[in-house]
Amino acid sequence: MHNNLKTQFCDLQLDSPIILLSGCVGFGEEYTRIEGFSNTDVGAICLKGTTLEPRLGNIPSRVTETPQGMINAIGLQNPGTDVVINDIMPNLDKQETRFIINISGSSIEEYGKIAKRFDDSDIDAIEINISCPNIKEGGVAFGNDPDMSYRVVDICRKNTTKPLITKLSPNQTDIALSAQRCIDGGTDGLAVINTLMGMSINTATRTPVTGNNQGGLSGPAIKPVALLKVHQVYQVSKHHNVPIIGQGGIMTANDAIEFIIAGAATVGIGTALFYDPLVCPKINDGISQYLIDHKLNSIDELVGTLQLNSAISQCDTGSK
Repeated sequence: MHNNLKTQFCDLQLDSPIILLSGCVGFGEEYTRIEGFSNTDVGAICLKGTTLEPRLGNIPSRVTETPQGMINAIGLQNPGTDVVINDIMPNLDKQETRFIINISGSSIEEYGKIAKRFDDSDIDAIEINISCPNIKEGGVAFGNDPDMSYRVVDICRKNTTKPLITKLSPNQTDIALSAQRCIDGGTDGLAVINTLMGMSINTATRTPVTGNNQGGLSGPAIKPVALLKVHQVYQVSKHHNVPIIGQGGIMTANDAIEFIIAGAATVGIGTALFYDPLVCPKINDGISQYLIDHKLNSIDELVGTLQLNSAISQCDTGSK
């Protein structure tokens, strides 16, 4: 255990700044049963996206590797809220690490109902996935409309006292405005970012590789985008003391450190686990050593310390 990695996020005491991302470790047991896993490797595990009723998800194929990343189109396959609460959560070792549930809805009312159900459980926190389509209003994603994002967070806030973390979509015009509206709605934390939308094509059949035609792109390919979005959101969140989970293509300790410098209080690891299931202790070691080398006592001292270049040159258009 590295004492300099202990941190607090949304009133949760974490042994490590690493949070395993929703969908990448199922409901926890897929990762915690790996030989070599230690409960000090990760600060929290975000469980698979859960809807009110069971969902079968999208037709295959659901996952495909792409250059420097992967596309997934799972479609929120899950057994539903009641099964998660009654059958899955009692088997989670609460002494092992912190557990966060990720919730998804097809209407604002559904989000409120799910939040209420988990409020009566012993889950540590609730992550709101606002990248889902609003079926009642033509299928537009909740997270692509700042005011609709506010309404989702607001109804969840009214139905739970658990810490709320809102996962922001990069597929929108102004992520900083969306962050502000989620803060206005009562979110305690922000997860930045969700996947980018992408496509992969089978040239032999001239059809999309994934059965859903498109899916969420994750992995190193999206890291530069994610870093910029964390920096932009931090400009808003720092004034409200709302912490950020920085995520999107983190594969190494240096990647994680970049996100912390940009403004993330914790870092989300997802796609990296598919390459190296035991990458977390390596990332912890690297962050801890960086803090020691730079004479910093904690991660808090590193968060948001990015120094922007003061001079920005004008583009040379070539005209005389």
